[in-house]
Amino acid sequence: MRALLILLLILTALPARATEPAPFILVDQFGYVPSLEKRAVIRDPQIGFDAARSFQPGETYAVIDLRTGEAVHRGHPVAWQGGQVDDVSGDRVWWFDFSSVTRPGLYVVRDLDRGVDSDPFEISPTVYRPVLREAFRVFYYQRAGFEKRAPFARRAYADDASHMGRGQDGAARRFDAEDDPDTERDLRGGWFDAGDYNQYTGWTANYVSGLLAAYAENPAVWTDDMGIPESGNGVPDVLDEVRWGLAWLARMQNADGSMLSVLGRDSASPPSKARGPSFYGPANTSATVTAAGAFAVAAETFGRVPELAGLSDDYAARALRAWRWSQANPDVRFENNSAVFGSEGLAAGQQEVGRDRLDRKRLIAAAQLFGLTGEPAFAEEVGRLYRRTGGIAPDTANGFEGDLAFTLLNFANRPGVPPALSQRIRRDYAASLSAWNGFGAVDAQGDAYGAYVDGYWWGSNAVKARRGSVFTQAVVGGIDPKTHGRTVNSASHYLHYLHGVNPMGLVYLSNMDEVGAERSVSTLYHAWFPDGSRDYDSTKTSRHGPAPGFLVGGPNDSYSRDACCETHCGGHGDRVCRRPGIVPPTGQPPAKSYGEFNDDWPLNSWEVTEPSLAYQTDYLRLLSKFVR
Repeated sequence: MRALLILLLILTALPARATEPAPFILVDQFGYVPSLEKRAVIRDPQIGFDAARSFQPGETYAVIDLRTGEAVHRGHPVAWQGGQVDDVSGDRVWWFDFSSVTRPGLYVVRDLDRGVDSDPFEISPTVYRPVLREAFRVFYYQRAGFEKRAPFARRAYADDASHMGRGQDGAARRFDAEDDPDTERDLRGGWFDAGDYNQYTGWTANYVSGLLAAYAENPAVWTDDMGIPESGNGVPDVLDEVRWGLAWLARMQNADGSMLSVLGRDSASPPSKARGPSFYGPANTSATVTAAGAFAVAAETFGRVPELAGLSDDYAARALRAWRWSQANPDVRFENNSAVFGSEGLAAGQQEVGRDRLDRKRLIAAAQLFGLTGEPAFAEEVGRLYRRTGGIAPDTANGFEGDLAFTLLNFANRPGVPPALSQRIRRDYAASLSAWNGFGAVDAQGDAYGAYVDGYWWGSNAVKARRGSVFTQAVVGGIDPKTHGRTVNSASHYLHYLHGVNPMGLVYLSNMDEVGAERSVSTLYHAWFPDGSRDYDSTKTSRHGPAPGFLVGGPNDSYSRDACCETHCGGHGDRVCRRPGIVPPTGQPPAKSYGEFNDDWPLNSWEVTEPSLAYQTDYLRLLSKFVR
């Protein structure tokens, strides 16, 4: 017994998981499109968990063709900001440009003096297509109530349909009437929102709108062979996936047009093992407004696709019913998991919003409904709300309504929009593009890794993706065509950041070695892939690790253990709190505030490593602009 107690004390004193430092020469681990800028980042760590390592680059660098051994390009690294240490990453950085290399092939960047190589990478017009496929298939893995079977799921992640038992999704009850069978609703389907299995109506509606926008902006890349069960049916797979989400939204709509707010589910690994009941929350205005817009975009998009046109009228009617209800009920609130509303334990994330965010949701939905109907009343509503909210500002893409600027730019280019309103939106978008966190940061080399953001907080990877899309959407929206080449290049560096050109040297997608990544996310916070699982915990320590393609939240310099660690958590929590702080992310420069761990409460890894379909949608929308 004494030996066992000693062993337990040793184990609880160990950090949750070691995070390996990044290589000295960083490249996009998948590769580059031939026609765009290409830049290796060389790093000498000065501050942070890897500061004991040191690297002084040599004078001459080369791009080596791995097929022939030939040096196809030579040059010299250039010190970023004259050699100063970057406060955001804690690194001294050099850039090595090899944009002139355009011949397709497999390469490394080599320091000829030091004999150090980067990871191998590909140059090809189609280099990102396999990445898009895996990242898109995350939505399939996140489907609730749908079995996962080979060949669509990798065999390691085969699972029966989840949450289909007694008292679960097919007969979910209202959260405050658990014993009342009259409240039962069939709420099967949809997607798990993030690392747990809950679903939030407003957020699901955002994913529908975001995927449909990504399709509309570059339909050629969204093929019918992405490896989901509907592949080969003559409909682009992204639209089939959207149909899955829309079917759940339709079940969440009441006859009067209002939308139920949230569905809370039990968790287990794998998902089909969850046995607990499912409960839903009542209708609220914010969910109904957001769903009205999603139904409108679906009706407009499906109306142009012959195989789906028969669904268009139904979704148009749903959109208008939801909008009318939200207008008649402008401030119906419901907070889930809230003592004030008596809803403790109903889902985890808070889907309710404040007045300012609700106004932005109304603004987005009004623009989407104008796209469907062309009715002047919706354009007038956009104008009124645009003035009230302040419209597009340089930090618009940072917020929870990160799609606001993109939706409004699309709206501004539609026929029938009042010219003065259209011109103001386009002018504001152009100003945002030229501001400090747009071309201002590009021109000033404001970020050592080439992908400037205002800060590294919860979900920073999604902000990176949206910031990249500020540039790509300018091309889609026709903002200053003279700058389009520069604009696309600027956007590409945000993609490279997510693909490994970052201070952690990580591809921030899970388990992507089969697609070309040398170091991708090995573990993440997700109920299917929990800490300690022999099958799913980590690609380094378990048989399979998490499924591929999940974009994690990313560096978060606000991460902390639960506050109870400073007082008393009780039982297991107190034992875990005796571990030393997890380094990283604790005590690091902002861009190094990321760690490879997936521990639950009270270590709260979800603040760093949890994925979300919100992040996934933002990433897919950016990535799809670079796929051929």
